[in-house]
This record gives sequence, structure tokens and C-alpha cells, in this order.
Amino acid sequence: MALTRPALKLTQEAALALVQAAAEASTAMGVPQCIAVVDEGCNLLAFLRMDGARVLSIDSARRKAETAAAMGKPSGSMHAEVEIKLAIASDGRMTNLKGGLPIIVEGQVVGGIGIGSGTGDQDREIAAAAISRVFG
Repeated sequence: MALTRPALKLTQEAALALVQAAAEASTAMGVPQCIAVVDEGCNLLAFLRMDGARVLSIDSARRKAETAAAMGKPSGSMHAEVEIKLAIASDGRMTNLKGGLPIIVEGQVVGGIGIGSGTGDQDREIAAAAISRVFG
């Protein structure tokens, strides 16, 4: 019986690179964003509220990142019949808003990125662009 397992960890360097890549994609799109990066335990590693991004998107960006990291799949992809239950059970930490993507390296979830202040599709597009740029 194995008592431990190897774990990959997202570094602060990667978190900052993801924020920078997302900010560049946001600028190119013309939509200022709130950008949050968390590790696999949903601990905040990096955050940026771009000039002009909505203040109320600060929390939703972080929640999207946490949801993606915890679930290992994009936020906005849960069934409608469970979204309220999961939000209540997690004290509002889980959301079904689009814009959060898990960060997966070698098949292991190492964190999540959440984007908020545009439409859900814009947010998701920027998150995907950042992951693609940093992790190829």
C-alpha cells in the first residue's frame, strides 16, 4: 500500500507568467480583466485587477479559479441542478460562471486560473490563451 504520492506544484514564477499572459490577451481583446491564479489547494498565488476591470469581478475571478482547481474542469460546466447546492455547500467558493480553467500538467491538476470582467466566453478565451502561452 502506497502511503504517499508524488505531486507537481505550480510555482510563483508560473503564476506570475499566467497573469502576464492573461493581461496581454485581455489588452489585445480590449477587455480589462481581473485575473486570479490559485494552486491545487485553491490558495491564491497571484492576482491582478487591470485598470478598468470591474471591482465586483475581483471575487468572481478568484471563485472561478478555485472552482476549476477543485473540480479539475472548467467553471461554467456543472449541471444547473447542482450549481446552487455546490455554492451553498462551499460557502460561495464554487461558481458556475464561465471563465475558470484548471491548470493541468502531466495529467495532474496543479491549480486554476480565473478571469472575470468580460462575458463568460471572453473570460474563458483569455484563460485558455494564458495557459496555452505558458504551458504550450
